[in-house]
Amino acid sequence: MISQLTGSIIDKQPPLIVIDVNGVGYEVFVSMQTFYGLPATGEKVRIYTQMVVREDAHLLFGFGNTAERETFRLLIKVSGIGAKTALGILSVLSSDDLARAIADEDIKVLSSVPGIGKKTAERMVLELRGKLTPAADGGLLVPAPAADETDDIVSTLLALGYNEREARAAVKNLPVGTEVGEGVRLALKNLLK
Repeated sequence: MISQLTGSIIDKQPPLIVIDVNGVGYEVFVSMQTFYGLPATGEKVRIYTQMVVREDAHLLFGFGNTAERETFRLLIKVSGIGAKTALGILSVLSSDDLARAIADEDIKVLSSVPGIGKKTAERMVLELRGKLTPAADGGLLVPAPAADETDDIVSTLLALGYNEREARAAVKNLPVGTEVGEGVRLALKNLLK
């Protein structure tokens, strides 16, 4: 699992960018929100990523912050929303705007996104309600993961074929700060009990 990339931007053709990390060029699809926040070509950048594996391709999606990545992860779990559609949603609505629309059950705002009809917007509200929580300052934010390592361990378990409930239960009692490799080993041990 590739959690983040740090390197130089060598090409920018929205929604695709190429990041050179120690001589290896990674193609990363980014939302327009992230794209407009990127530095110039040749500059250093740090992008949080989510790998999506399909039958015909392994794709990397990149985000300017962990809140946007977590929102993407929630969106692709909604029935009928794939990775490209989720990226399109995040190109039109920021994580905060999406959270507000979900909390307010604002179907009109959600269905204004290209590719999202009324039924999909209603499904988004139904499936994402309660997963986006209000912040103390009155804004709405996606809950931040406890640790990137835990998310990486869970993602690895999901890639190995375990379901979300099993994966979350397996990492529940892992010590704080456990490295990903060790965490996966311990989680697999918990699952085999």
